[in-house]
Order: sequence, then C-alpha cells, then structure tokens
Amino acid sequence: MADADLDVVIRQLARQLHTGLMTRAKERRDRFNGLAAKAKGKETADRFKMMAKATMEQATAAAKRLQMSADNVADSYARSMRIAASTPVVVKVAKKAKEKPEKKAKKAKAKKAK
Repeated sequence: MADADLDVVIRQLARQLHTGLMTRAKERRDRFNGLAAKAKGKETADRFKMMAKATMEQATAAAKRLQMSADNVADSYARSMRIAASTPVVVKVAKKAKEKPEKKAKKAKAKKAK
C-alpha cells in the first residue's frame, strides 16, 4: 500500500467501514427479530419487528452517506493531484540582499561614538 494512490486507499477503507457497519446492523436486526419471536404479546412482537426494520433503514442510509463522502474525498484528492502534476513549477531567482544591514551597523557605531 505504500506506493498506492491515496484515493484508492480512501475507497478501500470506506468499503471496509461499509461492510463492518452493515454487519453490525444485521446482527442488531437479527437480535430484535429474535426478541420479537420470543415476545409473549403481539404488540411487543410488532414493536421489536418495527425496531428491526428501522435499524436496517438507518444503517443503510448511514452506509450510503459514508460511501458518498468517501467517494467525494477520493475524487477531490485525485483531481487535486492531477492538477498539481500538470501545473508547471515556477523557479524564482534569489535576489541579492540589500545593503540595509550595513547601514544599520554604521548608524549604531555613530550613536556609540556620541
């Protein structure tokens, strides 16, 4: 990964986060569905099923936002690197130092003499 472009690394990390997020959401959904199956009343079972459904909807929305953000960042980075690579470098010639330090030294000597 040392030689890989950072936009590729960003996309890979986003995929890993997406997978982890969806795995956790599915675990939680399964837990709520299990609680719904064990529930004694219909109202309680319906509430757990609704929570399971809401969990998956929220996790899916969060995963989509995460993926879009990562894609935007990766695209932005790749674009800026392309622009930086195509921009010519301007070399500035170093200017000679002005003689102001010498003048200050002369003024300091003049003040000490008084």
